[in-house]
Amino acid sequence: MSDLRLTLLQAELHWQDATANRAMFSKLIAANANTSDLILLPEMFATGFTLQAAASAEPGDGASADWLRQQAVDNDTYLCGSVVIREQDKYFNRLYWAAPDGSLQHYDKRHLFRMAGEHKKYAAGTERLIVQLKDWRICPLVCYDLRFPVWSRSLNDYDLLLYVANWPAPRRSAWRTLLPARAVENLCYCAGVNRIGKDGNDIAYSGDSLIADHLGNIVADAKDQSVALQATLSLDKLNSYRDKFPAWKDADQFEILNN
Repeated sequence: MSDLRLTLLQAELHWQDATANRAMFSKLIAANANTSDLILLPEMFATGFTLQAAASAEPGDGASADWLRQQAVDNDTYLCGSVVIREQDKYFNRLYWAAPDGSLQHYDKRHLFRMAGEHKKYAAGTERLIVQLKDWRICPLVCYDLRFPVWSRSLNDYDLLLYVANWPAPRRSAWRTLLPARAVENLCYCAGVNRIGKDGNDIAYSGDSLIADHLGNIVADAKDQSVALQATLSLDKLNSYRDKFPAWKDADQFEILNN
């Protein structure tokens, strides 16, 4: 089984300035593409976490989606991050998965952060996305989804669980606790990319992007620095542990009903 070279780009975002953010990430992607199979960008990487949906939204085939696709092709690597998207009269916090062959898949954030009023501005997604990268099955989710273990639960259908986020500093302990917890309970690797600095609403972000293995060990930790956090993940080690400790076979069966 092939290893996976994973890179998390933790950076301070330019508030609601998509052009500046795309330019910044273009340089970071180019600098890390040769050592990466997959590069993660934060939630709403083009704007920062904004509730000004109408002013910030792009069409589904807009500039940021096209930029992600082109960056994946030009740098021969997979990319993942979320963007504010408008479809007809609805707005979505949409995660894009861009592949080097030019294809683009998406997942709309399911759990909208009501404490900030996100649920009043955006529509919730209804379906998870599982993507393939070499031998790896990957489930990418968005920020607040991390707090909901049922939605994140593996049905023995993924090896790597991802979260792209703008997770504020006052709740950093929850972030650092739940990422390893999701890895342990789902017998998978789990990675979360966050931003640093303050946004236009004076909300501070501490970063803490990290990668955890199936035992809950933190194998890479960005702390509060602007950094390209990298780790090489072993599917052989993961599958070997699953063979010895197949807890997934005793998982409860359930069905998620969409309201």
